[in-house]
Parts: sequence; structure tokens; C-alpha cells
Amino acid sequence: MGRIAHLDTQTANMIAAGEVVERPMGVVKELVENAIDAGATRVQITIEEGGLKKITVSDNGCGMDSADAEMCFERHATSKIHGQNELWAIHTLGFRGEALPSIAAVSKVTLSTGDGHESTRVIIGYGRKEKVGPYPCNQGTEISVEGLFYQTPARLKHMRSGAYEASLIQDVISRFALSHPEIAFHFINDERDAFRTSGQGSLLEVLYAVYGKAAAENALPVDFSDYDYHVTGYLIKPMLSRASRNMMHIFLNGRMVRTYKLYQSIQNAYGDFLPKGRYPMCVLSIEMDPHLLDVNVHPSKWEVRISKENQLELLLKEEVYKALCANGQSPEKKKEEAKTAYYQPLAFDTDALTVKKEEAPEPETKEFVLDAAVKEQIAQEAKEDNAALTALQAKIEEKKTSYDAKENNPFPLLEVIGQYKDSYILALADKGLAVIDQKAAQARVEYEKLLKSLHQDPIMIDLTVPVTIHAGSDLIDRLDEINAACADMHLAFELFGRDTLTIRRIPAWLKEINKEQFLQDLLDGFAQEKDLSLPDAQKKRIAMLASRNSVHVHQKLTAEEMKSILLQLSQCPNPWTDPYGHPTVSIIEEQQLLKGLKS
Repeated sequence: MGRIAHLDTQTANMIAAGEVVERPMGVVKELVENAIDAGATRVQITIEEGGLKKITVSDNGCGMDSADAEMCFERHATSKIHGQNELWAIHTLGFRGEALPSIAAVSKVTLSTGDGHESTRVIIGYGRKEKVGPYPCNQGTEISVEGLFYQTPARLKHMRSGAYEASLIQDVISRFALSHPEIAFHFINDERDAFRTSGQGSLLEVLYAVYGKAAAENALPVDFSDYDYHVTGYLIKPMLSRASRNMMHIFLNGRMVRTYKLYQSIQNAYGDFLPKGRYPMCVLSIEMDPHLLDVNVHPSKWEVRISKENQLELLLKEEVYKALCANGQSPEKKKEEAKTAYYQPLAFDTDALTVKKEEAPEPETKEFVLDAAVKEQIAQEAKEDNAALTALQAKIEEKKTSYDAKENNPFPLLEVIGQYKDSYILALADKGLAVIDQKAAQARVEYEKLLKSLHQDPIMIDLTVPVTIHAGSDLIDRLDEINAACADMHLAFELFGRDTLTIRRIPAWLKEINKEQFLQDLLDGFAQEKDLSLPDAQKKRIAMLASRNSVHVHQKLTAEEMKSILLQLSQCPNPWTDPYGHPTVSIIEEQQLLKGLKS
């Protein structure tokens, strides 16, 4: 007897659910896509306990008759396409016919729908039809999902806190609002209004609701195209940036996607407009012939394939750069400055700028260097990927060997001779020419100062004008948790309006840095964290953020400023790397330096 047999429908649906419905956010995404495809102009999403207890999505779309209400729970049953040829010209967000049966396989689903002529209710509990019959309701559809994953404990145990799951749901609803400003969205989280748009068709109005007032006031409208692609939306001026790509939104034919090549094109267009490690904010909608977009790549529909993708990348890079320049923006390094000689000797006595060896104390231990430069990297990069941890631990050993080699080689005697490209300090060393990355060096110096400040009782400063930060409801719901986590830093956020947090007092170490940017980055980090406790490693990460915000790129330095940087760098426990492990100093030996000049 053969060993191969067909799986029963319930088992097949549960397998499909593993790809389509990874967490509550996936359920909301699928249900809202169905509402949009049904022509809805109003969509309301209500959740309880991060969607794990209950999710309800209701709309005023076309609704369904009784036959369709039952058929929609059958696998691969859909009204979106009717044949294979239509796969290459998809105009709807959904088309696979997998979402509802997959959701119903891992939860209890109640569907109430009406098409203006008849109305129906269907109840399915974990893959089994429980009740079907007439039910009075208005035109449109309401779907309630309860007890998600309760009968699949292996999946349930991987869910995070309700607040975190709710934050993911709000993020995906925000994306729907940005891609469809003509639809009114209303998000209710645990009986509290969390997000709402009017549906008046104003993208700038939605951008204000998602990004905040400052971003809306600094939004640059764009509208450009070529033969195949038409791009519209807003770029946020470089004066506002974020620590991650979370505020870069690209929509293809109204569909939210993850397309890192297009993100990189926009990031390259911003180029020198932004400091290293910062990311732009933008909302761009790209319209194209559906034949150029293959959305049948993965059941979750986050991934797509784009025909002529290189053409689109080039279009974005060129036109975004033009838009930034046309609106009065200018890169840190202006074109006319680039025409001058990169290397200009300075007229001063180099002997007076010598950094004495005896001024640099011997490092007490190299363990601190590992914590800051490598273990912190592990904490960030291996947080969601245990497999990466093994590789990173090997990297620790590699870097430890490098640091041990320098332990008996203290910071060298340096004589400053000039600056290169307003970014690198040039100095004579015993064995050749030292090239010091001034940004990396300053970052190391500021990092050590701030790290020391975090472990002391700081002097507190009352702000004449409080700092205000736009925050989503997910962060506002966790305000007490955030303030408890920030207590060691002597920071306390207060609620200021429905979607704004404010800080009225700051420790002295925050006075000289970009407070708004630092606090925004801090909140962005908390939004992605499950546990907001602050062990030493996280304090060091916060110090890294602060040091990054205190450093300028392409900054012309005086002789005294360069002397001060090298002196302070020499006194750091580890002067050889910045807080991220990047080298601060490179010494080109004289033999290598003169190699090309010898016959």
C-alpha cells in the first residue's frame, strides 16, 4: 500500500496559516486588504490584548450574498481572479483565496455580511463550520477573530506582549492609511482610540497623523515619471531623519511591500544630505502597469518582483536628488568646496600639537572594549537570530586577538600636519603617516564621556522650552514602562496631547547634543523592544545614540580642535575604535607611503 496520501482540509489550512498568518498583524493585514478590495471607504479595526484575544474588522464595502459568505472560507476560492492569465495583471490586493480559510483554521471566526439584498452570518471555530444563517446587518462586512493560536500553543508561545503586537498592528494600519488616504481608517486598541484618518484623500493630512507635525511642515511634494513608472508622494527634508528605515514607505500600485533595493536608491539619493547612520523619511506611491509587477511571490504578499527594476532604481535616485536640491537643500560638502585642494597644510608649529605618550594612561582592562564594540553588536544583530550568535562570538575572538596585539602598543606619538577632505586628521607618527577619522574619534571621546555620566548623579536642567516628540499610541500605552526604564537616566516623559510626549527636565550631559533627535531615537528603540529594562549593555547603546548625535560630518577643524581631539582620544580606554568597532586610526608605514616614489 502506498505511503503518500492527501492531507485533510483542516491540516492543509493549518499549514497554509503558518505562512499567511504569522501573528495578529498578519490577520489585520489580510482582512483590511479584503475590505479595500471590496470598495470600502470606511474601515474600522478593533483589537483586544494585542489582537490575541480578539480582532474585529468592519467595512462599508460591497458585502457578500449567502453563497459567497460560505464559499469565501474554501481554500483557493476568490472573486479577484478567474484564470491563470490574470495572475500577470493583478489589480487587487488579495487574489490567492488563502487568507480566510487560513485564519479560520487557527481561530474562531464570525463573519457578518450583507450585499444590500440579503445578509448572512457564518461562524467557524478552528476549521469547523458551527453556524450559518440569515443575520440582520447593513451593507458591508464585519469579521471577528477570537482566540488566535489558542489551539496551537507552539505558535502562541512565540507571541510577544500585547502592547508589542498592538504596535505592529498600528504600524500596518498606518501604512494602509498612507497608501489609501481616500479611505477613512479608525483603529481602536483595548477600547481606546489609537489612530484615525478622515478619508478626505489628503496624503499630507495622513502624513501628519503618522509622522507628526514637524514632518508634515517639512514635507516636499514630488511628482515625476518615465515611460513605465509614475511616482508621487512626499520627501521629508533631511533636517529630520531617523535611526532606522521604519519611516521610509514605498507603495507599488497601492500595495505595501518590502523592497530593499528601492530603499537603498532613495538612501543613496539623500547621500551627503544625511549624516552617516541616519535614514530619510518619505512616502512614495509608485504606479505601473500590473504586468511589470509580480506579486505572486509569497503568501504574505510582502515580497514582489519588479520588471525593469534597475530602471526604477535609477529614476528614484536621480529624481529624489533633484527634488532635494530644487527645494533649497544642499549636501554637507558643497560642489564649489570640492574644487579646492583636498589637502591643505596648516601653518602652525607641529611640535606644539604633539600628543605626549605619558598623557595617555594605560588601559585598565580590555573587557570594556569588548562590551562596547562587540557584545553590543551581538545584542543588536543576534536578538532575533540565534544562529547569528555563533558567528558573532567567533568575531569576538577575532577582535580580542586584535586588541591584545595593541595592548603592548599604546597610542602613538602624533604630530598634526593637516586635514583631508574636512573629515580626516593627518598626523606624523613614529612609523609613518597616521590618518585619523575625526568623526569616529569624536564619537569614541563623546561615548566615553556619556558612558561615565550615565553612572553618576547628573546635574538636572529645567528647559525653558520643553522638548516635544510625536509618538504613536503603542508608545503612549507603555508610558509608565518607558519612564521606569528611563529612571536611571533621569529622564521622565509626560503626555502632552493625544499623540505627543514631552520632556521638561534633562540631565546636563544632554545639553550640548541634539535632544530632539536623541529622544526620538530612544523612543524608536523602545518601540522595537519587548523588554524595556536597562542593563549596562542597553545603557551603552543609549550612550552610542547620544554620541552619534553629537558628532558632525565634513567639519573643518582648527589646529587647536584637532589637537584636543587627539589628546582626548589618547586618554580613552580604547582609542583604536569608535563605539561601533570601526577603526579610528590607520597608520600608513613610511615604506608603503613612499613605495610609488622609488625607482
